[in-house]
Amino acid sequence: MRFGDHVVVATDSVIPAEHTFLLVHGIGMGISYFAELRDALLPHGRVVAIDLPGFGDSPEPAESLSMAGMGRLLIDFVTAHSLDHPVLVGHSMGTQVVAEAARQAPDLFPELVLIAPTVNRHERTVGRQTMRLLQDLVGESPKVLALGLQNYVKAGPRWFAKKLRSMMAHRIEETLPHVLAHTLVIRGMEDPVCPHGWAEEVAGLIPGAVLVEIPGRGHETMVKDGVCAAELIADHLVRA
Repeated sequence: MRFGDHVVVATDSVIPAEHTFLLVHGIGMGISYFAELRDALLPHGRVVAIDLPGFGDSPEPAESLSMAGMGRLLIDFVTAHSLDHPVLVGHSMGTQVVAEAARQAPDLFPELVLIAPTVNRHERTVGRQTMRLLQDLVGESPKVLALGLQNYVKAGPRWFAKKLRSMMAHRIEETLPHVLAHTLVIRGMEDPVCPHGWAEEVAGLIPGAVLVEIPGRGHETMVKDGVCAAELIADHLVRA
């Protein structure tokens, strides 16, 4: 679907359900790396996953939107598709996008899930974030590495660099206190990109937010343990 100069590609399970989950990926990624989480969420509701402009199968636009602009784009997508109060699920850079959408349109988004939220304000430099991403890749499974490589090749280095600048410029810690959604923060216990202290800080900035950590998982926790992440999300909705 086109919104001005930006195109968003989506998959939709379509099945009517009490809950609709909208999955928003991180930098360099796309719909494909949500496959396990998407399948695990299907018993709990309708699942929509998107490729943000320039990632996955969505064509690269001329201009890179800010994170606030991406949040607005997400609102436009939800409105155009008549999604009824979807549960926003963002991973990594996707947490910045969904947090912005929740801030700008609180009536649309009563439920929010932040998986491995970025960017850690205590390490907001390209060098430090690159080092953390490389640390996370050490010992990663072939499945995660293959998915990452496939998606990064699709995005290409030029577009990746553009979005990285937008991602690094965004101050999520200034957005979170204005989020009114019932929020769950999920972190893999072995995630160097989103350390425990930062995840605690993120949860503490949103009134009533809950932090849950998954043992033995890193930054891509929902790729390797989608079932666990889905169960945590479903349990959180029960407590709404």
